[in-house]
Amino acid sequence: MEKSGKLIIVINGKAQAGKDTLCDIVIKNYKAKKISSIAPFAKIAKENGWDGVKDNKARKLLSDLKRAFAEFNDLPTTYLVQESEGFAAGDDDILFVHIRESDQISAFLDRVKGLCAATTLLVTREGDTALLGNVSDDNVRDYRYEFEYNNIQELENVESDFLHFFEEMLKIARQ
Repeated sequence: MEKSGKLIIVINGKAQAGKDTLCDIVIKNYKAKKISSIAPFAKIAKENGWDGVKDNKARKLLSDLKRAFAEFNDLPTTYLVQESEGFAAGDDDILFVHIRESDQISAFLDRVKGLCAATTLLVTREGDTALLGNVSDDNVRDYRYEFEYNNIQELENVESDFLHFFEEMLKIARQ
């Protein structure tokens, strides 16, 4: 890895693929944290009537808000870069960054080059092909990820399976 020994992992996958569960497993076992590019837009939506439930209508609202701000002033990437700078200066070793859109993944990775090492992870799950009606969720496979984890384990087995996968992933990412 680069000079700091820190690693940023852009994580993506369809809704309900288990991304947060996997991040929480790592957070429990490593000095790690997670952030999401949707956070500023979830705040805007909640301040204006969204109840926090992520149904298809809400997912489209969040996706559309994020896309509008990305085109207007690049807020999604700017927010993530600021958070990543805080991570680089802090005590955690691993930062999971949730980003759905391939163009925003590329823009983010370009802007954090030199800050610390970075890689990408796609989480898949059998049957995750359903379309949710928004470009953010429906196009998660439009990026070429460095790693892919097929989340097929039962919940009681996923922690040991993913930690084994994650340790192997770290060895490669740190080369």
